[in-house]
Amino acid sequence: MGREVSESCVESLMTEIVSSYCNHLYANKPELAARRIEAIGYQVGHQLSERYTMDRPRFSDHLEAIKFICKDFWTELFKKQIDNLKTNHRGTFVLQDNQFNWLSHMSIEPSSQNSGSVQDPSTMAESKAAQATGMYLYFPCGIIRGALSNLGIPCAVSADISNLPACSFVIRIKA
Repeated sequence: MGREVSESCVESLMTEIVSSYCNHLYANKPELAARRIEAIGYQVGHQLSERYTMDRPRFSDHLEAIKFICKDFWTELFKKQIDNLKTNHRGTFVLQDNQFNWLSHMSIEPSSQNSGSVQDPSTMAESKAAQATGMYLYFPCGIIRGALSNLGIPCAVSADISNLPACSFVIRIKA
């Protein structure tokens, strides 16, 4: 059995990272805070991917690597698989987690739920509640991007929360 970290420790760490970057280090620069939070997630994802694929052969295509993220990688992180995977077969994949653990303790006012989309670090503006919740999504987006990067798949990852605690991660493979 491998080493594990308590979920409450991870949640507390993420809360402190987001708070420190958004309220202290880059209080007046949310786009820079978002980039830094995503970069931390990228490093975590890169290292976890290295650990979880150590005894596996290389993946033969993008779909095989994405399925690894949805099944094995997600299970290691969240003790469950991704609920739904969709693709357009042209390099875009949507991973749907209907009960994303890291958002289970958060709520957004119904009028601002549609503005909880995270796409590019420079597009954070809408409501404060959606912006604060959105900041928590940069870390898991970074984890996914880092894991795929380690597997040789350059990509962009964004997240959308329209019905908490459900979350969709959109992966766009770079050509």
